Amino acid sequence: MPTTPWLIRTPAADRRLRLFCFSYAGGNAFNFLRWQEAVDPAIEICAVQLPGRSSRIAEAPIASLPALLQAVAPVVARMDDLPYALFGHSVGALIAFELARYLRLHGLPSPQHMFMSGCHAPQFRAPTRQLHTLSDQDFTEVLREYEGTPPEVLAERDLMALLLPAIRADFAIAENYRYRHGPLLSAPISVFAGRDDLNKEPGQVDGWAKETAGDCRVDWFDGGHFFIHGQRAAVLERINAELTARLCV
Repeated sequence: MPTTPWLIRTPAADRRLRLFCFSYAGGNAFNFLRWQEAVDPAIEICAVQLPGRSSRIAEAPIASLPALLQAVAPVVARMDDLPYALFGHSVGALIAFELARYLRLHGLPSPQHMFMSGCHAPQFRAPTRQLHTLSDQDFTEVLREYEGTPPEVLAERDLMALLLPAIRADFAIAENYRYRHGPLLSAPISVFAGRDDLNKEPGQVDGWAKETAGDCRVDWFDGGHFFIHGQRAAVLERINAELTARLCV
């Protein structure tokens, strides 16, 4: 397979299934770097690196979901040597969900499984506050409240000046999202949710079942919105169990 700046992966001859991973707002592919060692060797962790962060920091971030799908879908479609699954956390789950719909719409292979983590079900999303329109100072304070960015990073103005455009673009994707009804997906969906996250309104978690004709299972983890860090081992155990079961089908 040709190399591309969109993907961080470790190819190997014994891979039999590929998991494309999409990070939360402002995150990057290297958040998933150590996942490979925690899953079955037959599973390839393929982390998606969006423009405007890490190794692609010099590129303009993409703040439109349709534009992002048009850019990333051909990259995923070209990786057609293995069946695949999708994982996304927060806005990454929203991107993964709409990517699956986009690929199906264009007659391309569908995922074998989908992991929707830390993200309200599309039909039950809470009203947005358009936080991406705030000034840099106010937006930084919002990020402090989310507790997803280390305080020492938030205190570094020069560093934040580099990071804010990508974070703001990801927030814009989530806050400008408008759900449209469409045919059900066929892949089973695993929903991961934090017990202390803001997901207690009706449908925000179990509403993902409305998006697939397959099974939908909800797993709860201790922690808030960023439970995938504090509960990393438990999250990976669940992912590995689901995907190794797919390998045996």
